[in-house]
Amino acid sequence: MFRRKIKKKPMAEINVVPYIDVMLVLLVVFMVTAPLLMQGVKVDLPQAPSAPLDEKQDEPLIVSVKPDGSYYLNLGKDQKVAKPLAQIKETVSKVLRQKPNTPVLVWGDHQVNYGIVVKLMTELQNAGAPSVGLVTEPPRG
Repeated sequence: MFRRKIKKKPMAEINVVPYIDVMLVLLVVFMVTAPLLMQGVKVDLPQAPSAPLDEKQDEPLIVSVKPDGSYYLNLGKDQKVAKPLAQIKETVSKVLRQKPNTPVLVWGDHQVNYGIVVKLMTELQNAGAPSVGLVTEPPRG
């Protein structure tokens, strides 16, 4: 008797296991590097109950004030170099002309003189910031 040879069709499936492995490795890498992306000058923020920022907004401009009254801006390569207030005002003004909805925040160390923070906020508003926010830490415990 004559047997007919059955022709098998090729399988059209993609093995996704290697893609899942790569995705998980990338997830771990991004989880480790994300906290490192938040750079800036170390200041001891005051504690106060407050609501977090809306995450839909643009990346904020952050001006830090250390206890000695030196100012730092989280923009550019030299973020850890103290800058004079006039230079910070000029830079913030330029950024706000390009992106007017950019939030401007002040990281003031809790030991900074109140007058220094008020002077900084006034200069930032003169630079074109419609409102200047103060960054605090939530209370512990």
